[in-house]
Amino acid sequence: MVNPQSRRITRSDVAREAGTSVAVVSYVINNGPRPVAPATKQRVLDAIQKTGYRPNEIARSLARGTTQTYGLIVPNISNPFISSMAHALQREAFANGQVLLLGDAGDDRQRERELINNLLHRQVDGLLYTSVDRHPYIELIQATGTPFVMLDRVDAAQQICAIRVDERAAAFQATQHLIEHGHRDIAIICGPLDMLNTQDRLNGWRDALQQAGLKVRNEWIFPTTYTRPGGYQAAQQMLKGPLPQALFTTNELQAFGCLRAMSEHNLSAPKDLALVCFNGTIESEYNVPSLTTVRQPLDIMAKTAIEMLKNWSGEPTIREFDFSLQLGESCGCSRFKEIDFP
Repeated sequence: MVNPQSRRITRSDVAREAGTSVAVVSYVINNGPRPVAPATKQRVLDAIQKTGYRPNEIARSLARGTTQTYGLIVPNISNPFISSMAHALQREAFANGQVLLLGDAGDDRQRERELINNLLHRQVDGLLYTSVDRHPYIELIQATGTPFVMLDRVDAAQQICAIRVDERAAAFQATQHLIEHGHRDIAIICGPLDMLNTQDRLNGWRDALQQAGLKVRNEWIFPTTYTRPGGYQAAQQMLKGPLPQALFTTNELQAFGCLRAMSEHNLSAPKDLALVCFNGTIESEYNVPSLTTVRQPLDIMAKTAIEMLKNWSGEPTIREFDFSLQLGESCGCSRFKEIDFP
C-alpha cells in the first residue's frame, strides 16, 4: 500500500494497486467514456479507498469547461448589510452546486481591481460584484467574457446584468415616514456625493421634502463614509449647529455612529431626534432603540442573482425588487411592524 503521507497519490498508484491501466482508472473516476466491467470497477474503487487517492477537482472542472465556483467582490465584509448579502449568496450558490470565493476590497479601489483579476485568472464561472465607489471595473470583466451580475445601482447606459431596489423611492418613503410623524426639519447623513447610490438616496430625501412643501436645507446635508466613524463624525458636525427634529441616515452603520455621538451629548432617539436609516439588518431590530429602517429582500435577491449567472445569456437584464420599511422605536413608533412597498 502506498503511504498517502509520503507524497501525492496519483492515478498510476491506483492502477498498480488495482492491477489495471491508468486509462481504466480514469474511466471509473469519470464514469466513462468507455464502460468498465463491474468486477474491474470494484477493484478500482477498492484501490482508491486503500490508497487514499483524491481526484484533482480543479483539473477535472477545467476539462469540463467549468470550475463550479463563483467569485463575489464586495467593498467591505465588515458592513452588516454586505455580510448579510454575502451569506445569502453563499447559501444559494451552495444549493446550486457552486462554491463562492469571497473577495473583500476593504474599501480600497486598487485592491478591488486586483481581486477581480485574481478571480478571473482562477477562471470562475461567474462574478457577483459591488464596487467600492459604485464606479465598477466593468470593461475589465467584459474583456474576458466572464458572466457577471452587479449587486447595486450602476449606470443604465452600460448595458449589463444587475439586481437592485429603487433606492430613490426607498429614501423617499423613509423620509416621508418622518414627515408623517409631524417632523418638518429633517437632516440627512449621506454617503460620498460622487457615489451613484448616495445621489439616489439624497434625491429621495429631497423629493419627500419638496412634495410636502418643506424647505431643503443644504446645511443639513452631511456627506461622509458608509461607516460607524463616518456617522459619528457627521453627527458631531450636525450637533454643533441648530438641532433638526429628525434625521435620515443612508446606511445602518452611519445610524449606529450617530447614536453614539448623540449619547455623548445626552441626547437620545426618538426623544430628542427621530431617526430612520437605510439598508438595515437584524442588527437594527436588536439595537436600543430598535431602528426604523429600509430593508431589502436579500434572500430573493440572492436567489435571482445566482439564477442569472446559472442561465447566463449575455443579454443585459435589470431585475428590480420591492423594499420594505421596518418600523422600530428610533422614529417614535411604539411597536415593531414591517410595511411593504410595491
